Amino acid sequence: MKTNLSSIHKIALVTATFSVSLLVVIMIAFVTGVTQHGDLIMEQMNSTISGPHRKLLENSSETGEVLPERNWGDKCSKSDIVINQGPTSPLPHGIPIYTVEIMNICATGCSISDVHLSCGWFSSARLVNPHLFKRLRYNDCLVNDGKPLIPGRTVMFQYANTFAYQLSVSSVTCR
Repeated sequence: MKTNLSSIHKIALVTATFSVSLLVVIMIAFVTGVTQHGDLIMEQMNSTISGPHRKLLENSSETGEVLPERNWGDKCSKSDIVINQGPTSPLPHGIPIYTVEIMNICATGCSISDVHLSCGWFSSARLVNPHLFKRLRYNDCLVNDGKPLIPGRTVMFQYANTFAYQLSVSSVTCR
């Protein structure tokens, strides 16, 4: 009887281990964008990053209170676009590669177009798809060819440079 119970425990343990492993693989595939879901625009990548997709509110310098960047009557604002970036595996010559995620997190269903970022003299040792991201002039980069980013949409790309650029939203058009 003990042998029977022991084999049942072994089967349960193997099944649980397999289920957890499968769940981890599915979560990694989802986070890294391996799935070809319609809500994800991405350039072919070897690896990617994950991180929190929430924009933290900033303190007002005068009162110390936390304020959003939106007036209550506004359809959308620059704060509805969130940018995450981080290092990934470097090029064979040792030049760091950075993965960038630009997301529309608008909770009211707003479609945001003409997303422009402050990007300095952005350049890359690796070609970036200009339909996803391109520098128009100093400190002005255009996302997604100016086309709308619907809520939940993420534009992802990688660039190679010796340092990471400080990217921030400079202007958007609400639709």
